[in-house]
Amino acid sequence: MVMQVPGQARRKLILKEESREKIMVKVKLGEGASLPEYKSERASGFDISSDMPAVILSGDVRVLSTGLFFEVPEGYEIQVRSRSGLATRGIMVVNSPGTVDSDYRGEIKVILGNFSKDAFLVTKGDRIAQGVLCPVKQARFAEVVELSETVRGEGGFGSTGVGK
Repeated sequence: MVMQVPGQARRKLILKEESREKIMVKVKLGEGASLPEYKSERASGFDISSDMPAVILSGDVRVLSTGLFFEVPEGYEIQVRSRSGLATRGIMVVNSPGTVDSDYRGEIKVILGNFSKDAFLVTKGDRIAQGVLCPVKQARFAEVVELSETVRGEGGFGSTGVGK
């Protein structure tokens, strides 16, 4: 059965299909590591697992191996972010989001911090972070004597308030 789709609806359908395009990222696996995977059809983040056991004491920060080596396409980066389930327990990627540039070929390591009151046990294969493939553009910088004025001006760190 062939379905006729009117102009505007057809355009939306085409855009939806184009948005599902998958970008190839080559992955070299260290011994015992496994390919990252998305846990749901429309997830933006893929799981990154630890390739080593570790104990992260309360207040400590550890660098954990993943056994993953990525070849990220030019024009993209992979952002390494905290997993929300771990973050609610005080376990977070300290430099979140961490950036994996397209010209980096070394092992992906995750800087995990324990901000809880208890020690955190990581076993090999535990999902410790998530990665998100993002398009990037480089800036072209131009030195100027003055910047344009705005209402906000130089106000930072809470200058716009916290209430409604």
